[in-house]
Amino acid sequence: MMDDRNDTQPQADTGPKNGQKPPMMPEDMNRESGVVFAVAKYPIGLPVQHRRFGFQGVIFDVDPEFDNTEEWYQSIPEEVRPKKEQPFYHLFAVNPEDQSPYIAYVSEQNLEPSADEEGPFHPAVAEYFAGMEEGRFVLRMPLN
Repeated sequence: MMDDRNDTQPQADTGPKNGQKPPMMPEDMNRESGVVFAVAKYPIGLPVQHRRFGFQGVIFDVDPEFDNTEEWYQSIPEEVRPKKEQPFYHLFAVNPEDQSPYIAYVSEQNLEPSADEEGPFHPAVAEYFAGMEEGRFVLRMPLN
């Protein structure tokens, strides 16, 4: 006697049915729409320090990849020039020699969390952040 039952072995998913388009994956969205998907390793409000130069700062904004001028990028010596395809962080930074404040733009590969939560910190930190919780500064008002 022949068995009319369907094969009970699991079947591979052959994709969308009835002519439906498969769901877009992030890499497809990146190609088709120009939208950049990157995951920032460090959150806004985190005290960080530069791996090579040692200056400290607090992250106040993140670009998913390099978003500065080509002139600025080319001004970095080639042997230490970071790749563009990574998050870049805007920092409220402080010069370690004279404690003068400035804004820094640093690639993710050149940052690490700072062990020093005491500062000194850029004066704008007090304007943008309400205080520190769990090792990072908390924004005064939510981002839009």
